[in-house]
Amino acid sequence: MHEHRKPPARRGSAVWAVVITSMAGFITALDNLIVTTALPSIRKDLGGGLEDLEWTVSAYTLTFAVLLMFGASLGDRFGRRRLFATGLAIFTAASAAAALAPGMGELIAARAAQGVGAAIVTPLTLTLLAAAVPAERRGVAFGVWGAASGIAVATGPLIGGTLTEHLSWQWIFWVNVPLGLALIPLALLQLGESHGPHPSLDLVGTVLVSLGLFGIVYALVRGNADGWTSTPVLGGFFAGTALLIGFVLYELRARHPMLPMRLFRHRSFSAINAASLLMFLGMFGAIFLLSQYLQTVGGYSPMEAGVRMLPWTAMPMIAGPLAGALSDRIGGAPVVTVGMALNAVGLGLWALAVEPQVSYTSLLPALIVCGTGMGMFFAPSANLVMSTVRPEEQGIASGANNAIREVGGAIGVASLAAVFSAQGGYGSASLFVDGLRPALWVGAGAVGLAAAVALLMSRDRTVDGPAAGLAAGDAPAGAPVAT
Repeated sequence: MHEHRKPPARRGSAVWAVVITSMAGFITALDNLIVTTALPSIRKDLGGGLEDLEWTVSAYTLTFAVLLMFGASLGDRFGRRRLFATGLAIFTAASAAAALAPGMGELIAARAAQGVGAAIVTPLTLTLLAAAVPAERRGVAFGVWGAASGIAVATGPLIGGTLTEHLSWQWIFWVNVPLGLALIPLALLQLGESHGPHPSLDLVGTVLVSLGLFGIVYALVRGNADGWTSTPVLGGFFAGTALLIGFVLYELRARHPMLPMRLFRHRSFSAINAASLLMFLGMFGAIFLLSQYLQTVGGYSPMEAGVRMLPWTAMPMIAGPLAGALSDRIGGAPVVTVGMALNAVGLGLWALAVEPQVSYTSLLPALIVCGTGMGMFFAPSANLVMSTVRPEEQGIASGANNAIREVGGAIGVASLAAVFSAQGGYGSASLFVDGLRPALWVGAGAVGLAAAVALLMSRDRTVDGPAAGLAAGDAPAGAPVAT
């Protein structure tokens, strides 16, 4: 009879956990924005209209958003290391499928599959990291993880543009394959297995919210093409809304809901999540169009467009730490509110500056203002979400905020593109600007409304702190997971 002993911790396993989870977070975050600077090249190569380009972005963000919390539940039930490796395998295979896609339909399907893999991988990265790293060193480990994801978001357009220009747009997907193939065996060999305390799956809730959000995004994408009063579009809106109402009603009664509705009884929790949705609605939709503007109207190559996006995408790396320190002194709510207001101003400056013939220097102030505003949003919003719930609920709250932000991004791409195609198009530079300008004003209005909603948050400077939630292995709500 053998005595059951806990296996000794492998030397260096904490270092391996930091490397593996940070790299996994990097490649899944990278795929949010890496595609943006490749969109004109994809459209030229594979054909398709604006709605096809929307789906190449939204298919990833939408599946990622609606399956994010379900992915965490799968890990709790079937083993986090096992599901982490499975998610990486799905993401890697889908990346190869996207690179080999012969048409837009196949590319969109592959992007949706990428989102499924990312939704499994992302919530498990910090769970596995927390299990492998001693409590006294987790701050450094989480800092490395956050920096990797932040760099992915900041450099996504530049990496995408560089690969597209010097190789081909397919390489924005091929780049994931060797990384994924290397990470899968490393994860199985170097990470320990663990299960969650509540290994229950909310299948009904997942189906309701997935189909509901798909219906609404489908209606937004097809509105201009089919007519806003056409049966498919109205059916998408009504069916999607009905399914989302059904989701809320079901979650109120479910024994183990994926999104406990009781969390929204806290005014600040409801406010920061509503503001986050509106913020990402405006910003993601704007980035989708502006990256094309720089190439289609500005005449820049994909790499040049990526470089010129850096004042926006990289500014949060500078402004974020400063905003975090400021929020410790005066509270997160005013910092987040000012950050959102700056984003609205930045998008307004873009709308005023865009012309068929315009110099980059005239666009630079808008880029810097938007980037600064984003930096002021991310870190304080994480603390705000965590401070509104009990420590044992911080994981659920974090996952909910991440999912809501991604949903906002998917809706933003669809809605701002709908405004763009209703007022303009790709026919000429002036036609592109005619569509872009009102779309940017809509985006500015959404982010301005987000700032107004943020005013509803409590001004209490006391924050319970995200450390408890992170110690449980849950992603911080403000982390750039697929921004």
